[in-house]
Amino acid sequence: MTLLIRTLVCAALLTAAWADSAAADTSPPATGEAHAPAPVVLEDGSFLLTIFLRHDQSKPLPEINRELAAQGFFKQFPPKGIEVVSWYVMMGIGQVVTLKVPAARLREVNRAIEETAWGGYKTEFYPTYDYTPMAQKMHSEALQGK
Repeated sequence: MTLLIRTLVCAALLTAAWADSAAADTSPPATGEAHAPAPVVLEDGSFLLTIFLRHDQSKPLPEINRELAAQGFFKQFPPKGIEVVSWYVMMGIGQVVTLKVPAARLREVNRAIEETAWGGYKTEFYPTYDYTPMAQKMHSEALQGK
C-alpha cells in the first residue's frame, strides 16, 4: 500500500473515531465546530467514485486553470445530476473528488474527465465505499473492551 493510500485510510479512521467520540458528547457543539458527514447511503444502484486530479507541477496554477477553462472542465464536470460527496484540495497532490455515481452513468463521468481535465490534471480513479459506520462501531466496541 502506498504512503498516500495509507495516509488517506488513517485520516478516514481518525475522522470516524472523532465522529464516534463527538456523538458520545451530549453538550451542544461550539459555534463553527465541524461535524463529521453523515454516511452516504447507496441502495439505489449507485456507487462512490473517488477521483484524484493530480496537478501537472510542470505548469503554474494559473496556466492549469486557463487550460481547464478552455477545455470546458468547469462547465462539464461533474456532469449534471451527479452528486459531489466531497471535493478537497490535497496540498502537493491536487484535488480529490468523491462522486456518487449511478452505475449506468459511469461512462459519462469518464468522458467528462477525458474531454476536459486531461492536460491540466493527471487522473486516477478509485471505486470507494463509506467505511464510517463500521469504523465507528469498531471504535465503540474497542472502547467498551469487546
